[in-house]
Amino acid sequence: MSPFVHRISKYDPAHRDERGHYIGAEDTVSDHGPVEEAYLAAIAAFAEASGIGRLEIREPHIGGFAPFGLEPPVDGYGLADLFPAGPAGFHDGARVPIAFGLELVRAMLRDNGAWCRLEAEGAFTVHVGWDQCLYIGSTLPCETALTRTRALGLFPERMDASPYDFAPDDAAYVQRPADADFWGRLRWTVSTHRAVFLEEAFAGNASRWHRLTHDNIEAVRSRLVPRARLAVWPDLLTDVDTAVAALPAEGLVQIVWEDEDGQITSTVVDETQFEAATSRLACARAAGVVSMCTGEDLPLFTAVLPDSDGVLRARWQTAPTPSDRNWAFLKTLRRGQVVKGTVTVIADFGVTFVDIGGFTAMINIPELSWRPFDHPSDVVSVGQEVTAEVLDVDMVRERVPLSLRAVQEDPWPQVAQRIGEVVTGPVTKIVPFGVFVRIEDREDGFQGLVHTSELDESSAGGVIKVGDALTVEIIDVDLTRRAIALSHVRVGRSRSARAGRAVLQKSQARAAQMR
Repeated sequence: MSPFVHRISKYDPAHRDERGHYIGAEDTVSDHGPVEEAYLAAIAAFAEASGIGRLEIREPHIGGFAPFGLEPPVDGYGLADLFPAGPAGFHDGARVPIAFGLELVRAMLRDNGAWCRLEAEGAFTVHVGWDQCLYIGSTLPCETALTRTRALGLFPERMDASPYDFAPDDAAYVQRPADADFWGRLRWTVSTHRAVFLEEAFAGNASRWHRLTHDNIEAVRSRLVPRARLAVWPDLLTDVDTAVAALPAEGLVQIVWEDEDGQITSTVVDETQFEAATSRLACARAAGVVSMCTGEDLPLFTAVLPDSDGVLRARWQTAPTPSDRNWAFLKTLRRGQVVKGTVTVIADFGVTFVDIGGFTAMINIPELSWRPFDHPSDVVSVGQEVTAEVLDVDMVRERVPLSLRAVQEDPWPQVAQRIGEVVTGPVTKIVPFGVFVRIEDREDGFQGLVHTSELDESSAGGVIKVGDALTVEIIDVDLTRRAIALSHVRVGRSRSARAGRAVLQKSQARAAQMR
């Protein structure tokens, strides 16, 4: 905010009411003549006194935004001669010479249908407001400019601030940038939907539409206007009649259609214009209807283009979609972070879903517990509060896998210390290559495999049933595979004991040969 702000107008301050509104007899539209030139000369004087040679266009608006509302917009919004390539050149961040900026002010004074803030790196601002008032801010007092303004027959009035200073819709909202994560998600969305539509809003009420496929994303991206607001929408309906049937009974809507040549056109209409607008769809090969009423139709996700250095300097704010809110939440997470949540769903296919701050994360079966279980419901239940570790943050697919076991002590190193221990446990499963035996006295106790080659000779040919108690020796614990190998032995004759006797017999044999 500039410390020195003046309202410049053609109105004598004595002709204002207590609220500062002009109540005199002066005409409140541009005279397109001497007074208009006086306004422009005053701006030039303030720019010179502030040492400013260029201005930056901020928050441009085209059509549908009339600061005065007293004159009908003209074709080209008064920008045609300034931007030969079309209105797309009138974009946020465009830097123009002072003379160019004065012509933009002329278009605004004439209420031609275009408006913007003009700024210079926080040192100088020019705003055009209601009733032919200019608001000029500077970091310098600009005494010579004030003298010049009075000599031009205008009235400068000191103000605390310009009523047209930029103020975000929501100061706490973190705007999503069109960064690498955005483009990664867009590519993934295109591959999922086969095609989507990208709305490129380069100014207020001015946008272009692009049908994106896997093959043209980068080409479209290279042609986007700097600092544009982007919205990704589902593909248009090839059944145009269905699209027309989606028109509401009343209200403001945007109709988008693609003709046989692939040209995409959009128009904003209300119920009084529906019939004329739909008649233009006769030759369309695809069409769609988007409600302009807040909250009724939302794109898949949105973003704003950052500058070429990756910094988001545009001050636009897009209306957040559920995906945008997910993005904002995911930006607060990191791999290895411990979070708390509530179990919401235990799916039949085994994945457990957990609500963490309004976002649904998931826990795959292996991450529920270190210990064996038959079903996730043996470990967690719907409504249960859990603490888990974030394994990854997938910004493209908007997925967050969690792990319950990562916040639990790993019991496997303790199991590995039991190698050589002999225990008795029940048979839990019989497989063609052996039997599984539980080696802990608990329902979720670890189980080991007794391979057929490790079954004791006395029982190898017998019948072993699930539930039978077997005495086994823990002969190996593979921490990589999380597997336990067992050997079936008779009580008092462990594999290690048999191995010890074999070593003794070999030593005695060698000693006999030496004699």
